[in-house]
Amino acid sequence: MALLKKIIFPVAGLGSRFLPATKATPKEMLPIVDKPLIQYAVEEAIDAGFTDLIFITGKSKRAITDHFDSSLESFSNLDEKKVSLMNEMNNIIPKGVSCIYIRQGEPLGLGHAILQAKPVVGNEPFAVSLADDLIDAAPGVLKQLVEKYEETNDSVIAVQKIDKSDSNKYGIIDSNNFDSDLVKLTGIVEKPDPDFAPSNLGVVGRYVFNNNLMDYLEKTTFGAGHEIQLTDGIKLMLKQNNIYAYSFEGRRYDCGSKLGYLMANVDYGLKHTELGPALKEYLKTKI
Repeated sequence: MALLKKIIFPVAGLGSRFLPATKATPKEMLPIVDKPLIQYAVEEAIDAGFTDLIFITGKSKRAITDHFDSSLESFSNLDEKKVSLMNEMNNIIPKGVSCIYIRQGEPLGLGHAILQAKPVVGNEPFAVSLADDLIDAAPGVLKQLVEKYEETNDSVIAVQKIDKSDSNKYGIIDSNNFDSDLVKLTGIVEKPDPDFAPSNLGVVGRYVFNNNLMDYLEKTTFGAGHEIQLTDGIKLMLKQNNIYAYSFEGRRYDCGSKLGYLMANVDYGLKHTELGPALKEYLKTKI
């Protein structure tokens, strides 16, 4: 079984739900307390053993590239604590880990964004991480998925139980057996009406794929929103390949929505060593 080293971060989205905040700032750079969303995703990937970080970017995403570059500014005018923070920033990407940036020329969907990485991925399996889905988990969800991939030697996607009324916001999986936290897919539907949803398990933004997904994405035609949808590529792949869904352990925040983003900031703020106690006391005065 090929070793998992490569992971794709599709970060070319326009972030229109967060306008005007995202007019000049990538949505992936929006902070949860004191770290941007994309940094949480990258740290999770590195902790899971990934060494080749592939960012699919757009023309307004230079801030992401700059964030992961080493800073060459002088620290001479900073106090000791700030110098320590700057040194920590310069070590976000440890030795042995590489960042690769690929421009998606047009915003033609998640499947299209992933397909841009095919020349870099080559014949290897790979993972995909969507920074919008911030997941508080130990071990991280990617590490959990890698373990399941090694068990099955097949593609594995992360899912969680959702309210059936929210089915039209997710890709929803189908299976012949829902008795385990790891189930074999028999189908997947993109954002179905709740009355027609095959289950209450919605796909969350963490995936591990055998390399042949790329071949199926190349065959995928334009779908919803006149975009190449990842869900449609998975459907094609499922006709000839086993794909598993794993109900991960952890708390997920949908930071692509304003409410989910605010919830994440509150919860992560309450856990923050320095800010947590004061934030808790403040919230008591507001509730």
